[in-house]
Amino acid sequence: MALSFTWLDWVMVGGYFVLLILLTIKKNPDHSNEEGFLLSGRSMTLPAFVATLVSTFYGGILGVGEFGYSAGLVQVVVLGLPFYIFSLLFAWLIAGRIREHKSITLVEAIRESYGDRAGNLASLFIFMLVSPAPYILMLGLIFQYMSGGDGHFLFYAVLVSLFSVAYVSFGGFDAVVRTDMLQVTLMFGGFFVLLLYGWSHFGDPITLWQSIPEGHRDPTGGNTVQYLLVWFFIALWTFVDPSFHQRAAAAKTPGIARKGIVISVFCWIIFDFFTLFTALYGLQIMGEIDQAAMVYPYLANAILPMGMKGLFFVAMLATIMSTMDSYMFISGQTLGRDFLLRFFPKSGSIQITRISILLSAIIGIILIMIYPSVVDLWYVIGTVIIPGLLFPVLGIYVPAFKIPKNQIFYYMVVCSGISLIWLVLGTIYPDTPGGYTYLGMEPFYPGLGVALLWRLTSRLGRGTDIG
Repeated sequence: MALSFTWLDWVMVGGYFVLLILLTIKKNPDHSNEEGFLLSGRSMTLPAFVATLVSTFYGGILGVGEFGYSAGLVQVVVLGLPFYIFSLLFAWLIAGRIREHKSITLVEAIRESYGDRAGNLASLFIFMLVSPAPYILMLGLIFQYMSGGDGHFLFYAVLVSLFSVAYVSFGGFDAVVRTDMLQVTLMFGGFFVLLLYGWSHFGDPITLWQSIPEGHRDPTGGNTVQYLLVWFFIALWTFVDPSFHQRAAAAKTPGIARKGIVISVFCWIIFDFFTLFTALYGLQIMGEIDQAAMVYPYLANAILPMGMKGLFFVAMLATIMSTMDSYMFISGQTLGRDFLLRFFPKSGSIQITRISILLSAIIGIILIMIYPSVVDLWYVIGTVIIPGLLFPVLGIYVPAFKIPKNQIFYYMVVCSGISLIWLVLGTIYPDTPGGYTYLGMEPFYPGLGVALLWRLTSRLGRGTDIG
């Protein structure tokens, strides 16, 4: 479906990038110390906390649209509900404790709790976990569509990732937060506009709901309980996501960290309503389309007038870029400050973080050349990394989950290694074409099962001494 952009739509897009630059150079943040560059001096207010967490969480907007268009209500059940639950548990169990902890980064907290070997391994795990690759890929695809299909998506992916490297490296976490406050406004505004125009073209949301196929109203989407439970396990990502930890550490007080996450959950519920119903309007207004993941761009192109169309495309760009710049910054500090600095101590933590932000973008571009699929990138990274990190991270703040210090390195290697081996076997000998299941089991389960068994046996063997 060819895009019909006018000069006014391009002005909206250009204005967005100008605003990002202006917000980055608006004030000179204090970069004289690590806390200033990496955590904005631990002074983040509640509105800033909510804005940056809400916008960072929602980067996979094309995948959300594909799910809503293809399956309906189950989009919220698998991509929303599990994350609401685990985000609230994160707020209750550890958000306040993270703010009270002296560590600047998650890797530093792991290193202080478990030692250097575990810290070095964790830095590599977390670097892979927060790769900006999926978001670089999505931005490349959107810009390719906006340009009328001219050029390869990789060309646009390189350009936009280098732009992000520039303003994130210059402005640090302060720039990430300020630009996120703009981007969360655009997210909600753009999708609200598309929802209203869908309403005017087809009918109110109640009429829409009654008209969609029955399967789209089924909260299970016709899937098995086992399939739905997989998504609840995947949502454990919340506990090891360093963007959650970074924002909790940067909050002005522990109370802001806890309250900010709770408010963010309510914002995600509202935004999920917007994304679900706009995808369903796309289904009913356009019918069958060649790429379900492009339902939002296609619908905007079909029903929005000039200017409003540009605004919505800016909203999509903002949704993705807010996550990409956050993950690029975190992956840069993880590779640079938490890993490479130990080998190049004279480089300085801020300087080596800036260099590593560029390296993170380059590695992300290489990854999308190997795995040109957003879903595959998420699946492969999360399946392998989460089993080895979950209990070690929880154990920093909740002693009941702590792995004995003398076992932690082997624990991380074995748990993630088992999932990696199962993933390779499932790739070579899949139970179903295109899948990763081997012997009837997703690769995530063997690694997590060994992690749980290891934790239980270590507690039984050591009694109340947990490391």
